[in-house]
Amino acid sequence: MDLDDLLPPKKPSGTAIGESLETLSVAELERRIKELESEIVRVRGELDRKKRHEEAARALFK
Repeated sequence: MDLDDLLPPKKPSGTAIGESLETLSVAELERRIKELESEIVRVRGELDRKKRHEEAARALFK
């Protein structure tokens, strides 16, 4: 038996999509919005980076 089997499962850290919002306070909801907005910025940055990479690859093979 592994030690992890004996310990209680860890709660996921961060924001979980689809999680119930009813039990969260106003401050927790505001923090959640900030976290999600930061994640959106991060994802858009990666998306832009990948699009530029694809465009460069396409230009190379024209």
